[in-house]
Amino acid sequence: MADVALQSKQFLSDKVERFTESVIREMTRQAVLHNAVNLAQGFPDFPAPAEIKQAAADAVAADVNQYAITWGAKNLRNAIARQMQQWQGIPVDPETQITVCCGSTEAMISTLLAVCNKGDEVVIFEPFYENYGPDAILSGAKPVFVKLRPPYYS
Repeated sequence: MADVALQSKQFLSDKVERFTESVIREMTRQAVLHNAVNLAQGFPDFPAPAEIKQAAADAVAADVNQYAITWGAKNLRNAIARQMQQWQGIPVDPETQITVCCGSTEAMISTLLAVCNKGDEVVIFEPFYENYGPDAILSGAKPVFVKLRPPYYS
């Protein structure tokens, strides 16, 4: 009986059931298949510099091996605040106005989840990074695609 219930269980939400495989994943698969240079992902074809490897080893040896707090390490947030003040002339409170993310993909979905409500519209200029549409949908918003065209001069 449990098998029947398991077979009828829908494991994907309605929000994601129409998503397709990542273009980046498909391009990576094609690059491997054809022994091509993969421009879809940041896979370097050279070893990490010795200085980077040594810095990582030194950090582990010094027990600097724990996750930072979820909004980013204090010294990094302080440095970002200083730089915003110096370069942009914008005073920023590193305790309440700066969040450090692992990358732009995390930053985008986190931001959309924080500011979008069901039914909001998110304007996405084409061409675009492939996560923008799905991120809008996951946040409850509706993506609105606007194709960019070169200006027409008469």
